[in-house]
Amino acid sequence: MSKIKVNEIDKRNGSTVTLGGPGTNIVLGTSGQSVTLGCGATQTGFGRTGTVNWCTTAKTSPFTAANGVGYFVNTSGGVVTVTLPSSPSAGDIVAINDVNGTFDTNALTLGRNSSKINGGCEDLLLTSERQSTTIIYSGAPQGWVAVNDANVGGNSLNSQYNVQYLVVAGGGGGGESYGGGGGGGGYRTVASKTFAVTSGQSIPITVGAGGAHAHPGGGAGSGCNGSNSVFSTIASAGGGGGGFGPSSSPTATDTPGKDGGSGGGGGAPPGMSYSGFGAGNTPPVSPPQGNPGAPTATAPGAGGGGGAGAAGSGSNGGNGSPFTDLGPLAPSYGTPGPAPGRYFSGGGGGYASGTGGAGGGGAAGAAGTANTGGGSGGRIPTSGDGGSGIVVIRHVTADASPSVSGGNATGTCGSDTIRVFTGDGTFIA
Repeated sequence: MSKIKVNEIDKRNGSTVTLGGPGTNIVLGTSGQSVTLGCGATQTGFGRTGTVNWCTTAKTSPFTAANGVGYFVNTSGGVVTVTLPSSPSAGDIVAINDVNGTFDTNALTLGRNSSKINGGCEDLLLTSERQSTTIIYSGAPQGWVAVNDANVGGNSLNSQYNVQYLVVAGGGGGGESYGGGGGGGGYRTVASKTFAVTSGQSIPITVGAGGAHAHPGGGAGSGCNGSNSVFSTIASAGGGGGGFGPSSSPTATDTPGKDGGSGGGGGAPPGMSYSGFGAGNTPPVSPPQGNPGAPTATAPGAGGGGGAGAAGSGSNGGNGSPFTDLGPLAPSYGTPGPAPGRYFSGGGGGYASGTGGAGGGGAAGAAGTANTGGGSGGRIPTSGDGGSGIVVIRHVTADASPSVSGGNATGTCGSDTIRVFTGDGTFIA
């Protein structure tokens, strides 16, 4: 048997190198050796020893995947986008491996490149540590689908879509005696569906309670702050409690309103100067979640609490802000204002005749309205607590069919689904 030893075989001309002819058996390599197809090269007629041919040189920057190739991807230096092949054919296949275990820190995005993924028209995120995913193109109706999706302790291949939210915290409690009104609960929203969630993601929802109108257990004192409401990374701060205004001795200590989502109004007892107001938008977020309490009081009453839409004014609570995307659920929530049933986070009125702000703010001596985040009014001599908060999530119905638990109502408006949480629950995207 003859043996030819060369380092390279190249074509003399044309674009094809042919080994052997009809009826010839060609053996490449021997036992213990490996035969390698160059990274990125394509082949026909050989088949594969595995699902894909792996390119083991880790990718660290955006690239376009080729059919039949698996890629090691390293996102330790930042997020990476892998664009899937254009104009794929049924049976085309691509695989991805998190070679450094960093997809949970810096996600990898699979760009669909005009084809569907899992039947949807959104790019996909790989967000689990050490995730390995193989996808095939199944045809136009479903597009790219996962044939396996293995990772250690993580979730499956998930799509991303956008939602709109309204997160309103509990309103502050009014102050006792000649007390100020409680501030409206923090009000946070986006004007359209721009907040990203990932399908399959379980998102706890907290609906904040209204603040008590005095210290727990009763007795004269400042109102308590409302509790925070939370959806995902969005937290709204409870409204500030109204300040205490003593009713008898001019030497008694009065107190200012407390800081919060919106600030509480201060106490203003007879013969004493106004004790001051609480700051709003505390802690600070952008855009601001609320306003301060009233900077002055209307004699002989105390100051009003701030609302999400305006600061308190004299002894009147500030108006809240409208949320116009409740659809058919709007009449069930809020306090009539310029847009009936759609205002939230109104401030409570101060002693003795302060009015509550539109959006559930209680008048002097009255509680804030439940599920509005309205502050309660200052005591004359009785006062209820601040109104509890609310969380609203609105999404395109066709994007996903999420499940929910907890106190909620569901409605539809055009192509959107609206989910209103009046108590703690869970949104599974």
